[in-house]
Amino acid sequence: MTVRTRFAPSPTGFMHVGGVRTALFAWLVAKHADGEFILRIEDTDRSRHVEESDRHIIESLSWLGITADEGPARQSERLDMYKEWANKLVAAGRAYADPYSPEELDGFRQAAQAAKKPFLFREHRPADPPQWKGGLPLRFKSEPTAYEWQDAVLGELSAGPETVDDFILIKSDGYPTYNFAHIVDDHLMSISHVIRSQEFLPSVPKFLNLYEALGIDFPVLATLPYVMGPDGKKKLSKRDGAKDILDYKREGYLPEALISFLATLGWNDGTEQEIFTVDELISKFRLDRVQHSGAKFDEQRLLWVNGHFIRQKPPGELYELADGFWPASAMDADSGYKKAVLELVQERLKYLNELPGLTSFFFEEPNARDIKALFDNPVDKQLKNLDKAQLKQLLEAVKDSLEHSDFSQADIESRLNELLQKLNSKPGILFAAVRIAVTGAKASPQLFGTLAVLDKAKSLLRINQAIDALAA
Repeated sequence: MTVRTRFAPSPTGFMHVGGVRTALFAWLVAKHADGEFILRIEDTDRSRHVEESDRHIIESLSWLGITADEGPARQSERLDMYKEWANKLVAAGRAYADPYSPEELDGFRQAAQAAKKPFLFREHRPADPPQWKGGLPLRFKSEPTAYEWQDAVLGELSAGPETVDDFILIKSDGYPTYNFAHIVDDHLMSISHVIRSQEFLPSVPKFLNLYEALGIDFPVLATLPYVMGPDGKKKLSKRDGAKDILDYKREGYLPEALISFLATLGWNDGTEQEIFTVDELISKFRLDRVQHSGAKFDEQRLLWVNGHFIRQKPPGELYELADGFWPASAMDADSGYKKAVLELVQERLKYLNELPGLTSFFFEEPNARDIKALFDNPVDKQLKNLDKAQLKQLLEAVKDSLEHSDFSQADIESRLNELLQKLNSKPGILFAAVRIAVTGAKASPQLFGTLAVLDKAKSLLRINQAIDALAA
C-alpha cells in the first residue's frame, strides 16, 4: 500500500499551533513511508470563509518546509463531483431531501429537551420527502449500529448505535458539508491515513456508517489529542498563546525549531532526546509513539529549542537569516562589522527579533542618562556598595590599561584579569562597571569580545564619557 496522507484545513482564519501540528504529523507519516502528502483546502463553509486564509495556509506550510506532493485541491471547485456521489445515495435510498424549516427543527429539539432525551433527527424523518433537486438540504439516511474500530493512536474504540444519526450531506446552498465531502475526497484521492484532532472523534461512527452506505473501505484513522494551554487543563486557545504561526516567522523563530518543538508536542521516540532535526523526525516518526493525553504548550521550551537551533547555525547562514531584524541604526553599517556583532551575540539569541535589544549599542552611542541611571541603581548587586568616586577610579584604571592594548580579545581579557588582581576587585564589580560604561545596557554579550568588536577608539571614548558623567 502506498501511504498517502493529507492535511485538509478550512480557510476560516490563520494557522496556529494545533493545525500545524496535525499537518506535520500527517507529513511525517508520509515521508517516513516514502509516501505522498496532499494539501486540500476544505472551503465549503462559505459563511466562515476568509479570503486571505488560503494564502496564509500555503505560506505557513511553505515556510516550515511541509511541502505537498499534490495540491492544493479546493473543494469549492469539485461541487459537481459531490452532487454525483450524493445522487448515488439518493438512488440507493440512503439520502433524502430535508423539507423542514429552521423553526420546525428547533421545535423538535425543544421537544427532545423537554422529554430529557437526546435529539435525533432520524426520529423525525419525513414519511414522504420531496424529490431532491437542490434548494433543500440533502440528509443521509443512517442505519444505526454499534461500531468497534482501531485507531492508530488511541487503540481499540467503540460506540453504540445512539451515536449514529441522519446528518446533512449537501446544504441548501449547494455546498457539501465536511461530514460528506471529506469522505468522498479521501476515497477519490486514495488517502490511506486520516490524521486529525480529537474534536472529530465523536463523529467517527457517523463516518463509518456513511462509508458502508457508499460501499467504500475506510482508511487508517488516527486521532491526535489536543494541544493544551500552558496550565495543561484546557485546549490551547488564542488567549493562551495560540497565535498566528507566521508571527513566529516575523519574530525570528527558525522553521526547523518550530518543527522540532511541534513534533514533540505529544510524541517521542522512546528515548530522552528532546531536539530533532527534520531528517531524524522522518526516520523515527511512528503514530504508535503518539501519546494518548493532551500535550502542554510551553512557550519557554520553544524559546529554548529555538535558541539551540540558532546556536547551531553557521555564521554566514545566520547572517542571511538576520536580514530585516537589525536595529534601524545598523542600516548603513559595514557588513563585516555586523557579522562580527552577530557572531558575538549568537550564543545569547533566543529569537532574531532580540537583535535590536542586544546590539543597538554597537551602532549608536549609549544615552548618558541611561548610563547614569545604571550607575545610580545598578543591576549588579556588588556595584551598589561603591560610590561614584570609587567607580570613577575603577574606570580610570581600566582606561589606563586599555590605552596600551592592541585590542585583540585575548589581550583585553588578559589586561582586565590583571586589573582584577591589582585592584583586588571582582568581575561582578570591575567588569560590570566597564559594561555599563561602554554599552549603557543592563546586559550585554561577553565583555572582552564586545570591547574588541567596538574597537579601541570607540571603547575608550565611551569609558571617558562615563568617567566624566561620574565626576559631574
